[in-house]
Amino acid sequence: MVRIAILGSGNGALAAAYEWASKGHQVSLWSPPEFGRSIDSIAETGVVEARGLFEGAAPVQYAGHDLAVALEDAVLALVVAPAYAHEATAEAMRDHLREDLAVALVPSACAGAVVFKKVLGLDIADDTYLIGETSTLPYGCRIVSPGVVRVTTRVRDGLYAAALPSSRTGELVTLLKTVWPQVEAARNVLQTTLQNANPVLHPALMLLNACRIENTGGDFLFYTDGVTPASARLIETIDKERIAIGRALGIDIVPDPVMGLRQGYLSEATYLTGYNQGIGFAGSRSPSTLTFRYLTEDVPYGLVFMSELARQMGVATPAIDAVISLASILMETDYRAVSERLPPTLGLGDLTPEFLAGL
Repeated sequence: MVRIAILGSGNGALAAAYEWASKGHQVSLWSPPEFGRSIDSIAETGVVEARGLFEGAAPVQYAGHDLAVALEDAVLALVVAPAYAHEATAEAMRDHLREDLAVALVPSACAGAVVFKKVLGLDIADDTYLIGETSTLPYGCRIVSPGVVRVTTRVRDGLYAAALPSSRTGELVTLLKTVWPQVEAARNVLQTTLQNANPVLHPALMLLNACRIENTGGDFLFYTDGVTPASARLIETIDKERIAIGRALGIDIVPDPVMGLRQGYLSEATYLTGYNQGIGFAGSRSPSTLTFRYLTEDVPYGLVFMSELARQMGVATPAIDAVISLASILMETDYRAVSERLPPTLGLGDLTPEFLAGL
């Protein structure tokens, strides 16, 4: 039995809470009060409920807004939150770090572990605390009512994890395998970061379906209807640029349709029918507005990081750069200017072979 704290109250946090609790582990859930609707509901009932792939109710030991209580005696803390919550969560944990407490950002959402350590004032190479990240969320899921999550897909393979520094990756993988046996060790956090395909898929589809989203309020299936030959070509081009960045860093990035097939989201490894007929995407509806994390998170926190990393490595990324520019115009926000995930500011400005070996 593992005592685990899950920091977050969104879709993935509830799915993780249910699965870990249903496997007999002691689970605590925490979030700031302003994001507490599901947390407060779970506190009243004492259980988190699941539908779909998972069915039932699982007991939660604690659900609330006192981080000290949530982390008490925990050996693992999962930060299951969007990229824009990483800084605030790290700041909240400043006085609660312990050497016997492992922290994993699920998922990385582009350099999440690096950001976490930066906020805490820790050097990248400092291995005092076990801090790491995964490449993706293990589930396709949505909250259907407070305290109740519907899980449509559980990643069956290709869930990468890395600690920062990677000398402690084995320890993190062992802990995560307690419930997620599909976890495998990545070379380092640059691999977990780049393997996350949200920035590859979401912004391209949002931009090429912008008129439809605004005219219908998102009344269509995001992948089934939104992935056409044209949008598939844009996704494929962005994916190839991402793979090229990884190659320049000595990291093998798996093409997303191949990874989607491994994970169970797709039934074939192609950019067109793989996505618009993908079994894991079949019922996914479009966002109702352009002001959604597919642009507001995946562009400044994902694509801008990739673009700037590519510049450092001398890799051309015209498609990624075009998407950043177009998204900035449509959203009236200079995403390069507002991004805080720039490699130099995160301490990743010196990507020599020696530096990479120490990550």
